[in-house]
Amino acid sequence: MKRIGLIANPIAGMGGSVGLKGTDGEIIKDAMKLGAKPVVPKRVEAFINHIESKEGIYLLVAPGKMGEELVSGKGFRYEVIGHIQQHTTAEDTKRIANLMLEKQIELLIFCGGDGTARDIFDAIELKIPVVAIPSGVKMFSSVFALNPKAAAQILDKFLGETTDTLEKEVLDIDEDAFRENRLVSKLYGYLVVPKVQNLIQNAKDSSKVGRTIDENKYEIAQQIIETMEEDTLYLLGPGTTVKSITDQLKLYKSLLGVDAIYNKDLIGKDLNESGIVELIDKYQKVKIIVTPIGGQGFVFGRGNKQFTPKILKRVGKKNIIIIGTEEKIKNLKCLRIDTGNDEIDEIIKGLTKVVIGYKEELICSIE
Repeated sequence: MKRIGLIANPIAGMGGSVGLKGTDGEIIKDAMKLGAKPVVPKRVEAFINHIESKEGIYLLVAPGKMGEELVSGKGFRYEVIGHIQQHTTAEDTKRIANLMLEKQIELLIFCGGDGTARDIFDAIELKIPVVAIPSGVKMFSSVFALNPKAAAQILDKFLGETTDTLEKEVLDIDEDAFRENRLVSKLYGYLVVPKVQNLIQNAKDSSKVGRTIDENKYEIAQQIIETMEEDTLYLLGPGTTVKSITDQLKLYKSLLGVDAIYNKDLIGKDLNESGIVELIDKYQKVKIIVTPIGGQGFVFGRGNKQFTPKILKRVGKKNIIIIGTEEKIKNLKCLRIDTGNDEIDEIIKGLTKVVIGYKEELICSIE
């Protein structure tokens, strides 16, 4: 049996639905006041449910809500490593990861976002491979599996055969800047991951700024503005391509948030889930406009978690408009979705149109 570590960050991702763009530091208190609920238990449960080789695993898990509570009764042999207080911190993650290294684990599974990835790097650096279950708000680092199912498939590959490894980037995202609609990132370090094709995401690409790219965004915005329907609520996701629409309308747009326009007037800024639901309840016709993350292809589930499964179910696939520059879209193998709700993901998956210019569309697959 292989000795596998498991550490979950219990607060990861809680800032997403309430529009706080992260839970680093004291922000978790604000998230809880806004009604944020834990998302990690469901992500780990989905991961566990897709593991096919449980009999080959001896788990070393963090205590309580950081691991033990998530695997109890799930058919694993396991032992609990270390201790935690009621309110967990990054230091708990680092300390327990080091203890697991001393216990000679062969691979470490962690569940969280970019902040958790940084904590894991601080503790283990390149000593052993990791499998990263995505559960944060941003997750721009390239160490993460595409979704919990993909994380389970990576683990099964690691357990079943000799698997090569490769180093993937851990990015340091400035959450304070992110909340101010500025994406400030730098390379923090590298973690080693099993080399399994098409199951691990790429790092986020920055949008390239240049005359041709700007012209392309202008054309896309022209197409969207000309085809906007009257008496329809438009919910605009993050990104510079979407912002080009409001730029032409001479309206405010939060670069990294969700905003709302109705009859070409701004009626909502930097909305969280409850703010979006309030508007959907008020307006009969609703459409969502989003652009995929460059390099990754995610249309939902990375950086725009204000669009929760509840909201996507109400709006429906036919009312989702995807836009992207021709260069960005043609550099993607496919579009992706990872909302945390398999039912909603399956509804949205499949072939879809992507607006790439003025009266120009591509047919792409969402997987």
